[in-house]
Amino acid sequence: METIAENMKGKRVEENEIVIKGLDCPDCALGLTKSMEKVAGIEKVEVDFFTGKMYVEHTNGIKEIIKKIKKSGYIGIIEDGKVGRVDNKEVVNSRSSMLTIETLATVLSGVFILLGTAILSMTEAKIISDGLFLLAILVGGYEISKRGISSLKVRNLDMNILMLIAILGAILIGEFSEGALVVFLFSIGNLLQSFTMSKTKRSITSLIELVPNEAILETCFGNENVVVEKLKIDDIVLIKPGMRVAIDGQVVDGHSMINQAAITGESIPVEKSIGDEVFAGTMNEHGFLKIRVSKLAGDTKLSNIIRLIKEAQSKKAPIQQTVDKFANYYTPLVVILAIMISIVPPLFFAQPFIVWFRKALILLVISCPCALVISTPVAIVSAIGNASKEGILVKGGIYLEEMGNIDVIALDKTGTLTKGKPIVTDIEITDNGDCKDPLRIAGELENASEHPIARAIMNKVDEKGYKLNFNVKSFKAIVGRGVEGVVEGTHYYLGNIRMFKEMGVNISEINKRMSTFQNRSKSIVILGTKEKIICIFTISDELRSDSKKFIRSLKNLRISEVLMLSGDNEDAASGVANKLNLEKFRSDLLPEDKLNIVEEYIRKNKKVAMVGDGINDGPALAKANVGIAMGGIGTDSALETADIVLMGDELMKIPYIIELSNKTISIIKQNIVFAISIKVIFMILAVVGIANMWMAILADTGAAIIVIFNGMRLLKNFAYKYSQLGHQITN
Repeated sequence: METIAENMKGKRVEENEIVIKGLDCPDCALGLTKSMEKVAGIEKVEVDFFTGKMYVEHTNGIKEIIKKIKKSGYIGIIEDGKVGRVDNKEVVNSRSSMLTIETLATVLSGVFILLGTAILSMTEAKIISDGLFLLAILVGGYEISKRGISSLKVRNLDMNILMLIAILGAILIGEFSEGALVVFLFSIGNLLQSFTMSKTKRSITSLIELVPNEAILETCFGNENVVVEKLKIDDIVLIKPGMRVAIDGQVVDGHSMINQAAITGESIPVEKSIGDEVFAGTMNEHGFLKIRVSKLAGDTKLSNIIRLIKEAQSKKAPIQQTVDKFANYYTPLVVILAIMISIVPPLFFAQPFIVWFRKALILLVISCPCALVISTPVAIVSAIGNASKEGILVKGGIYLEEMGNIDVIALDKTGTLTKGKPIVTDIEITDNGDCKDPLRIAGELENASEHPIARAIMNKVDEKGYKLNFNVKSFKAIVGRGVEGVVEGTHYYLGNIRMFKEMGVNISEINKRMSTFQNRSKSIVILGTKEKIICIFTISDELRSDSKKFIRSLKNLRISEVLMLSGDNEDAASGVANKLNLEKFRSDLLPEDKLNIVEEYIRKNKKVAMVGDGINDGPALAKANVGIAMGGIGTDSALETADIVLMGDELMKIPYIIELSNKTISIIKQNIVFAISIKVIFMILAVVGIANMWMAILADTGAAIIVIFNGMRLLKNFAYKYSQLGHQITN
């Protein structure tokens, strides 16, 4: 993927994503970043370990950057320009060749060690066995030394440098066998880590593979297979049964069932017919569809999800930031400690230098911070991957961690607790005067609006068969109140009771009439002028099927306070709250009122999650500690506004993400305690002379692999626990 711009000096600046092969741990990614920052012509660079990509802004040639990456001990591959994909053949070839080289070097190293050990056990030809051990070091340690030297140039004390010092130290004191074992075990550990981490990375990158490379384009000359990136808006694309949808679009012909699990996490197919939207990456299960392209390849819903998940890696959880800061100080301190151990006892206490030098080398080996550094990000990335499979888009580790600390959950009513598809149930004309058709006038005013109430009125207009003139003058939308405009020479107002109160219209008649027909869970919309009320529309919106279960689940999760925020009148809001057994609610709220309520809780040091539709609740969603938007599959604004997006509109995903957050923090703490404990134990064993170098490297590599596997447990769905939670709540 490449974009071009100019910097302040007028130089041409290119932006590229480069796939990096050979990254063993986050520390290596940091070292490569620092190394590339020194390259002339690179203005900005960031290496993301989990996506395995380098994002670089540069004025020099891309080939020069690739060469520098190779000198640093890694392989760089340029993306082919396709959305979220690289040239598959090139990647496979580079991955297999690099893996083959590293594996071959490790195997050869092991063979030389076996030969050296065999010769040493059968004869006294130590010079031959030491030569074989040295060969094992040279063959297996080539990549380690190359990366270590590169890190040393940018003053980054990573694990490659610590290993390099330990290997050179072993050679200096004549312990070729121990040096060879360190190289071999370290290489084995890197291969195992690469294998296990690739599973974690696939939890994110597998989304990319869902979109077909090609689509069947309908043209004047027949059907033609074209690459997805060449599709234009309004092109007609054919989707055969069993094919994945290649692009976002609208069905113009056909009828089928579409599995949208890739986006919503819900495996039950959804019926699609003419006029319905379909999304790239979803599966057409049965019928034949023709769709009109509505989004370019780079702007599809799935492309945006992939982009946001990638960006989520940079938004570290607070606990991860703490670990990273600790690791920055930890490694230099250990190096200083190792130097002191090797110098102080021989210099001041007449101890043998070789003995204490060996202990210092063992300390360096065990002090590698890889297990500690990787303990947090592997858990965070696994959890984000888990959430994405469930149709929950989490935009960063910071929000995942915050969900486990939430004290207050504020819930919008319309479109969140209710279906967001209100219907007009009653029309009460109070004083129509010269207005013959109040419903038609209301339709003229609401025709251009996307508000759910407007859609309810328009559906009623269609049901009655009114034909609109679409001729409204001086139209104006009044936020939180309604709309106004001139229709057929009369200035009308359509909105809530607050609008008419503020205009000074006499509403006493409304208060008398409302009690005769309004159920407590219904709201009203009033049509009138500055002088009088003409008509009252009663609006009803059904609860979501899972709303009651959801509210009960929050109480089971010990959320201290759950409240509903509504722009509807108190009677309507109270009716919904009563049905849900919600003790707290606020009514007659404008968007700024919802924002003020969220701010009020935050000032009281409460952690607040705001759940809304991502449109009208934008300010409150942005201000809350965590903003959760419903309807990600329907609105692009939800993807951009909120910190967490429920792609499939399922409220029960919120208890799921809270449970996932708690589980993630628990596993991170386990990993940190385990990684540090292993270090401390083996440091003590090294100082007292019990541990040797091969034991140290086994402990270090073993610790890293264990924390990786422990973090990878978060990739598994909590389907059983989740269903059990729902079962308990239902019963």
